[in-house]
Amino acid sequence: LASLVFQLRAQNQVLKKGVVDEQANSASLKEQLKMKDQSLRKLQQEMDSLTFRNQQLAKRVELLQDELALSEARGKKNKKSVESSSQLSQEQKSVFNEDLQKKIEENERLHILFFEADEQHKRLEAELRSRLEILETDAAQHQSVVDSLMKKYTETIEKLQNDKAKLEIKSQTLEREAKECRLRTEECQQQLKNLQAALGSRLEESLCIINEKVPFNDTRSTRYNALNVPLHNRRNQLKLRELAGQAMAFVHELVTALLNFHTYTEQKVQIFPVDSATDTISPLNQKFSQYLHENASYVRPLEEGMLQLFESITEDTVTVLETTVKLKAFSDHLASYLGFLRKILPYQLKSLEEECESSLCTAALRARNMELHRDMKRLTAVFEKLHTYVSLLALPSTRPEGLLRTNYNFVFTHIAASLHGFHDILKDISKHYSQKATLEQEVPTATQKLITTNDCILSSVAALTNGAGKMASFFSNNLDHFTASLSYGPKGGAEFISPLSAECMLQYKRKAAAYVKSLKKPCADSVPYEEALANRRVLLSSTESREGLAQQVQQSLEKIAKLEQEKEHWMLEAQLAKIKLEKENQKLKNSLSGHLTETIQEHSRLPNIAEQKKETTEKSLREPIKSTSLAPDVESREDLIKTHYMARIAELTSHLQLADSKSVHFHAECRALAKRLSLAEKSKESLMEELKLASQNITRLQDELMTTKRSYEDQLSMMSDHLCSMNETLTKQREEIDTLKMTSK
Repeated sequence: LASLVFQLRAQNQVLKKGVVDEQANSASLKEQLKMKDQSLRKLQQEMDSLTFRNQQLAKRVELLQDELALSEARGKKNKKSVESSSQLSQEQKSVFNEDLQKKIEENERLHILFFEADEQHKRLEAELRSRLEILETDAAQHQSVVDSLMKKYTETIEKLQNDKAKLEIKSQTLEREAKECRLRTEECQQQLKNLQAALGSRLEESLCIINEKVPFNDTRSTRYNALNVPLHNRRNQLKLRELAGQAMAFVHELVTALLNFHTYTEQKVQIFPVDSATDTISPLNQKFSQYLHENASYVRPLEEGMLQLFESITEDTVTVLETTVKLKAFSDHLASYLGFLRKILPYQLKSLEEECESSLCTAALRARNMELHRDMKRLTAVFEKLHTYVSLLALPSTRPEGLLRTNYNFVFTHIAASLHGFHDILKDISKHYSQKATLEQEVPTATQKLITTNDCILSSVAALTNGAGKMASFFSNNLDHFTASLSYGPKGGAEFISPLSAECMLQYKRKAAAYVKSLKKPCADSVPYEEALANRRVLLSSTESREGLAQQVQQSLEKIAKLEQEKEHWMLEAQLAKIKLEKENQKLKNSLSGHLTETIQEHSRLPNIAEQKKETTEKSLREPIKSTSLAPDVESREDLIKTHYMARIAELTSHLQLADSKSVHFHAECRALAKRLSLAEKSKESLMEELKLASQNITRLQDELMTTKRSYEDQLSMMSDHLCSMNETLTKQREEIDTLKMTSK
């Protein structure tokens, strides 16, 4: 949409520019038309004045002819008067002839002016017609552009509508995917909890087995720990092999560039300052050329040693400095090449000094030679540094005590710094040698062979510089990986592994790999994806019901404990009630016996009162006797009431427990549903926000499209109005031209 809007804006600018140009052209045409109209009016006025003068002259000529006829008629009658009148008529004729001649000349001049004006009018008409045709073609082109733009706008509107429908479908799919992702996250969280619990139990079992069954721990001794096979890191091995392949490619580039540099330097020594084809070169340069001729035997082994190192790094081995035995061979090859550089350095320096002493050497060339003199010394010193650090890296595979693991990072860092120094020195050599080559071309005795050799040396130095820069950046970028990957070993090992123990460790690793391969069995089929999707709801509900059941069990245990406490309390209350009942019964018996003795004494004393009290005593005697006789019935009734209430209490407690369990279950379900509802609301809010943003973007784009469409429609209407006005003005001009033609005719 942005690109479409940008194109529409660019086309809008072009159309605006075209409209402005057309307006300027129409304004200039109007001005020219006004000027031509003024000139035509002037010519028309002149024509009117000339026709008026011509009419006057014609009338005057007629009068003169009439006067001449009258004079001739009179001359017949009077000859004398004829003679006098002839003299007068001759004078008049001469005056008339002169006047007539002037009028004829003036009429001729006016005819010439009229002809010129007519020709100019025709040219103007032709120009206006050509301009009219051009404007008509431009109008047709603009109309075609307008039609194409309208077609494009309709296509873009349809495209935007299709995009809107696609976006709505995409939003729906994203919403479904979001729901699925939430369910998957919940499932993964549950799996994580299960795995943590399982791993914790397995860890405890493993620790118990180790403490009980393992009699000897070999990781405590570095000598025995060196024989343990470290964890195999296949990704690390593949990365190291890839890095070794890149390093081999860079070494190949450096070897090729060094071979070319030494070979072309040998050619240069033989042709400058003295050409060996025409004269004998100095013994120093002969010896220097002889040594340079042997460069291949020292340079090519570097590539071969790097190739052997690359082939020793495979996917199945454990690549550390203790096991990279081929690094020692590469270090030896680098040492031999360093000896070659040390051997040729004095001859190279003396050759440069001899060149400076030559008569062909200028002051500027001598300065360049001295700069190269210093650069060659620096180059040899850099190779000495590189050989020192590479030989240090080769020590763990031969003498582990020669380099500690803590110094690995130090050695790799200095190798990277040395490679950057090597790159800087080569850049200086390239700069100084290019200046030297340009100065040598200005020497009068410079030959084409010398120029070609200098170009070859410069190209080899440039290739050497590029290769060194690539190697330095490669080593700096992978410095941390080299330090980390080339120093790992058995678990807990803090010291170096000896080469013999490393070889034993590799043998054990191969045996272990073969044993594991023999035990390897095909894995069982996993749960199908559709089945897992179908069971995810069951899993979620089971996890939530499990949590609810756990809470319900906890609450039930708490209620059981409370009920036990209440049971004990009521047991104690029942025992106390029994004791109180026995005491009350004993008190009642004692009170009945005392009351009987008192009534007998009173009856003997007061017979009247005895009769009254006899009734009361009989009643009282009847009541306690009745109560004592009904005591077993009361106890049985109390037992029945007690058993009834106990059964009722048990029933109510069971109902209460059932209601509590249902309430806990419902509470767990409600909580799970609330959790799901909150997650659904959150997802709904996020999706509504995304949908709102998408709808806002769609409305904004539609508004922009409508505004651009309206602006283009306004511009098109303005252009059409302008074209109509131009057509009207052209028709008016045509009509005026036709009227001018008619009037001129």
